[in-house]
Amino acid sequence: MFDQYNDIMTIDDACEALMIGRNRCYHLLRDGEIKGFRIGSVWKVSREALEQYVRESSFNNQRSVSSRQR
Repeated sequence: MFDQYNDIMTIDDACEALMIGRNRCYHLLRDGEIKGFRIGSVWKVSREALEQYVRESSFNNQRSVSSRQR
């Protein structure tokens, strides 16, 4: 899914991959929606964590759409 990115990404890489802004990315990290870690004051995100976030977000969106169709 994000094969062109390194296994461990910076916030800028994660923002580019998800096509979101930095504030939104920090919000997702603080809320635990995307799993990341800090080295000092610098956030790092694994490619696997981004892939998991996309899969879970897609699954949750599909459930909410199907429940509205009932």
